[in-house]
Amino acid sequence: MPPDDHGPGDIASRKADHIALCETDDVAFRARTNLLEQVQLVHDALPDLAVSDVDLTTPFAGKALRAPLIIAAMTGGTPKATHINRDLAAVAQRHGLGFGFGSQRPLLTEGIVDGYEVRDVAPDALILGNIGVVQAREASTAALRELVKRSGADALAVHLNPAMEVIQPEGDSDFTGGLDTIARLVDELGVPVVVKETGCGLSRSVGERLVRVGVAWVDTSGAGGTSWVGVETLRARGDQRSLGERFWDWGIPTAASVVQLADLGLGICATGGVSDGLDVAHALALGATCGGMARPLLQAWARGGVDGVEAQVELILAEIRLALLLAGARSAEALRHKPVLIGPTLARWVPRGVRLRDRMLA
Repeated sequence: MPPDDHGPGDIASRKADHIALCETDDVAFRARTNLLEQVQLVHDALPDLAVSDVDLTTPFAGKALRAPLIIAAMTGGTPKATHINRDLAAVAQRHGLGFGFGSQRPLLTEGIVDGYEVRDVAPDALILGNIGVVQAREASTAALRELVKRSGADALAVHLNPAMEVIQPEGDSDFTGGLDTIARLVDELGVPVVVKETGCGLSRSVGERLVRVGVAWVDTSGAGGTSWVGVETLRARGDQRSLGERFWDWGIPTAASVVQLADLGLGICATGGVSDGLDVAHALALGATCGGMARPLLQAWARGGVDGVEAQVELILAEIRLALLLAGARSAEALRHKPVLIGPTLARWVPRGVRLRDRMLA
């Protein structure tokens, strides 16, 4: 494996690679879906609601969103990321959504600000910072507090990504001390800590460990959308590339991660292959607090700039609202108490003794 990157040019080059690859469909999971297609809401022909009655307001990480949608972590650390993130954050501001930075390691270790300055275009939006657990382990709480302050973030997402890192040519291989690091930040950081995966999902066991150290918010980032193992596989060479090919589809599907975590008292953002408003509604019905999208909105930006993202977001929000109406749910919270049918593959992921609040019809 080549040595870890040490200069700003190396980091910026890697981040530029990530953007270019994620603007295509070449990095999708190949033989695994996120299993949200195995969720079916039950139609209510007498909802006793007007479309305008449906309330999409949703809390996440200490802020109220006007709709249960986060423009999820994608990029940062390269000049192109400045344009992308400012456009995406501006859309989040207009619609009252959340917005997440990609990894802020370039800002933490090299002082690179490209892509991390959006507060002037999103003064009220929920902004999620983002740092890897390995980098958080090595950094002081004070340094991470300054990272949050410098980027104007309301909360810090700490990402877990061992599969991606091992395949990444410049990646880490020592993942010890992660839970202790998260516990330290929950106790000392002073803003909410959101623990997220990076395309491989969170299991019930991980959720239980996080709850024990005081974590209240998670992001599934499950299998079925962008394979970040796949992203790094396309950047790798030789044996490392072969290893990545073998593990390209590794992970817990997004819907499976939600049902694994749903009864642990966590606020859950369902990301990982979420591509439209109906996917978001399916995740909400399983117990998620909100849904998040990354690659579909990056692709919308690549096709049509900020106007393309705006049109895509408006359609997604209309889809969420209509799904709630047709299920007879006045709010996202109400949808979590409506009947839901799930397919057999997803049903195998439901923890023993948990019946999705006794709403499963199949």
